Amino acid sequence: MIRWRKGEVVAVRREWPGAMELDVALPEGDCRALAYPPLVGRPEPGDTVLLNTTALAMGLGTGGYAMVVAIPDRLPEDPSGPGHLVKARYTPLQATVLGADEQGSPYHEVLRDADSLDGMPVVVADLHSALPAVLCGLFEARPGVRVAYVMSDGGALPAWFSMAAARLREIGWLCGVVSTGQAFGGDVEAVTLHTGLLAARHVLDAEVAVVAQGPGNLGTGTRWGFSGVSAGEAINATAALNGRPVASLRVSEGDTRDRHLGVSHHSLTAYGRVALARAQVIVPDLPGPFGERVTTAAAPLATRHELIRVPITGLHKALEKSPVRLSTMGRGLTEDPASFLAAAAAGRHVASLLT
Repeated sequence: MIRWRKGEVVAVRREWPGAMELDVALPEGDCRALAYPPLVGRPEPGDTVLLNTTALAMGLGTGGYAMVVAIPDRLPEDPSGPGHLVKARYTPLQATVLGADEQGSPYHEVLRDADSLDGMPVVVADLHSALPAVLCGLFEARPGVRVAYVMSDGGALPAWFSMAAARLREIGWLCGVVSTGQAFGGDVEAVTLHTGLLAARHVLDAEVAVVAQGPGNLGTGTRWGFSGVSAGEAINATAALNGRPVASLRVSEGDTRDRHLGVSHHSLTAYGRVALARAQVIVPDLPGPFGERVTTAAAPLATRHELIRVPITGLHKALEKSPVRLSTMGRGLTEDPASFLAAAAAGRHVASLLT
């Protein structure tokens, strides 16, 4: 349930499109807080803010912020403009956005009968941290490709939460962000993953799409209880729309949990059990005993998918040049290179599919 606090804004730490990081004074001490100005208005030093401190109290690594729920003494103006698609539905912070696929949208006619991705490659990944690594591998081979990030709603719901996506959008590595399902805050809003993929292709004119949940993977240590199960569903959606699904494996050599060491059980379940359509599963050609472990773990997926071995020569250097910080579960490129190399290998393979 929600932990409520009232505090006073002390300072603005930093901000990026759609989000502000704040220092807020509480009776028990200062805390770090996050506000989304499009939802609650722009907080300024001296403002009283109403906070949800649940994630902060739980010590969550990704979402360990107090969240600004309202600036009660200075409410924002009522929104104006079109849009009747409600996201975060029936929560206290439900918001109305203009869906690309809804009536009244300038793209409604385009998407009303859209039914195909025209063979567009779609990289599917479990974790949000794979996004910049996929792009590093792709742009190392094919700079300038138009790539859209299609964000599912398994992690953070506001696309604004991702500093990486904001920066990648700013420098042109992404032609846009599509927020789907209950997620919101992208350049384009869509009702479902299917219309989100179609919007990436026909609204943003993307040549490649990357599908991954927002920051903040949820897992319970059970076979089926993790938000990344949606990666298998994304394979099915891509195939249903005549796209080319490319599965990026979740790999780690730094995770202390055996279920995630080597090839994560998340990938084995999502691609081995949930994905009913055939995909190309990218197996990075990692060296030594660890590489053999990854290859052996991925082998059973060959009964359903095409396994593609991709060399990793030069990818580490490409990852070192990433324009955004590489981090997965608190580990960077030095602590867990295999995680990022696996995602970069998927990007490298997709480059080979483009004509």
